[in-house]
Amino acid sequence: MITMIGQNISSIRKQRGYTLSELSERTGISKSYLSNIERNLKQNPSIHVMEKIALVLKVDLKTLLKIAADAETNQQLDQEWMDFISDLKQSGIDKERIHEFKILIEFMKWNNDKIK
Repeated sequence: MITMIGQNISSIRKQRGYTLSELSERTGISKSYLSNIERNLKQNPSIHVMEKIALVLKVDLKTLLKIAADAETNQQLDQEWMDFISDLKQSGIDKERIHEFKILIEFMKWNNDKIK
């Protein structure tokens, strides 16, 4: 989760139109320290530092951290799908066969919705 925080701060800072110097000035945090956070050289900033940044960027601290957690979750899910596809290929199932399964799954979903 922490590794994405720097990217989140950088992205939100740019969306707000702040330079690194302006964010530094508004938060009272040194420019070099902020730069290290954004470049993930400093990967575990304190909650106090994060609160200052969140306040200036006008984002809830939970939202700032959640963005990082969501990004990591999405990366994990993407990797799970890639692993699943790899397993299907290794077992000899080709794209056409997967399409047949998709039709079957859609039918099962339709049937479940109909029963409800």
